[in-house]
Amino acid sequence: MPWIKEELCVGCEICLVKCPVDAIGLNEARRAVIDDDICIRCGVCHEVCPSKAVRHDSELIPIEVEQNIDNIQVILKKHYLTPDERKSYLNRMMKHFKMRQKVLLGSMERLQGLVDELCDKEQ
Repeated sequence: MPWIKEELCVGCEICLVKCPVDAIGLNEARRAVIDDDICIRCGVCHEVCPSKAVRHDSELIPIEVEQNIDNIQVILKKHYLTPDERKSYLNRMMKHFKMRQKVLLGSMERLQGLVDELCDKEQ
């Protein structure tokens, strides 16, 4: 999912004009903002941005990991008092993220099948 690094955005509005689904708007600071619910991940905004403000998801991975850990630690300290309760909670969170990983891997496998199917039809 593309995102805008606000400090690089110059508010030129090229991405707004070029977005085929009108998923990009301007915030109060006149910086581009992408609506994740509308974005179809076509990559046009990334290609047309002259200031390279449109960024790739992979740059957010470390930030999202830290946010997950921070949230878990807040809940852990607030709601789980004993070492056994904390360990049990952490194990549940591990199961949760393993389940999400399986969903993502399954989705990727199905997407690869669609890519393969398209390639077969084109030949």
